[in-house]
Amino acid sequence: MQINLKGKTALVGGASGGIGKAIAVELAKCGARVFLMARNEDKLKRALQDLSRDAGQEHGYVLSDFNDYEKHKAVLSSFFETHHIDILVNNTNGPTAGDLTGKGEDDYQQAFELLFQNAVFASNLAIPHMRRAGYGRIINVSSMTVKEPQDGLVLSNTMRTALVSWSKSLANAVGKDQITVNSILTGYFETDRLKSLMERQAEQEGLSVAEVKQQRADSIPVKRLGKPEEYGYLVSFLASPYAAFLTGAAIPLDGGLSKTLY
Repeated sequence: MQINLKGKTALVGGASGGIGKAIAVELAKCGARVFLMARNEDKLKRALQDLSRDAGQEHGYVLSDFNDYEKHKAVLSSFFETHHIDILVNNTNGPTAGDLTGKGEDDYQQAFELLFQNAVFASNLAIPHMRRAGYGRIINVSSMTVKEPQDGLVLSNTMRTALVSWSKSLANAVGKDQITVNSILTGYFETDRLKSLMERQAEQEGLSVAEVKQQRADSIPVKRLGKPEEYGYLVSFLASPYAAFLTGAAIPLDGGLSKTLY
């Protein structure tokens, strides 16, 4: 099986580094034209240079801050007025860590906009393009905490669960248009986000970051953290015609870490 996305255009959120960049790199290798979206222009420009152009693609980037919902909506609206998108990858930075204590109404609202409303708004803009083309892929980068809420991540636990539920409803609504909608339940991957969480845990527990990292690796059946490029492989498959019969799913990508059957 060889994935060929030549002629398809993808918009990938949070693509200046980490999982988002890895997704963009793999989509480009498969022939897709890719637009990177993030808030740091220098990082976006560097990431752009790492994308394959073997299929003659002209890649680009969109400068926007997911944390400023109103401005982000304006940027997205302007982008979709002039660009057709076949593949939308909803991926953002995570909200602030912390438990129930100390989280107020504003914190929940900000997390709701960051993780839920941004994805809903982008999807609603992309769907008309996908309907006209008779082809569409919406892929949401979520977390294993949807199934097993993790202590210290109350905002992420709550809002990511809402997005996965909404995604299932959306999949049912747009399936007739040959648009698929899937979510990936992310485990522990070698990213800056995980590094910051491990640093926080190390400080709280009086351990070194290396010790915390080893603990996390030991908790995974495959005994290691995920590699960002492995994420890109799954997204490339979901974005392809081979995944046309797979929709409404919440797919664990966690090395077997989740203990649940479903």
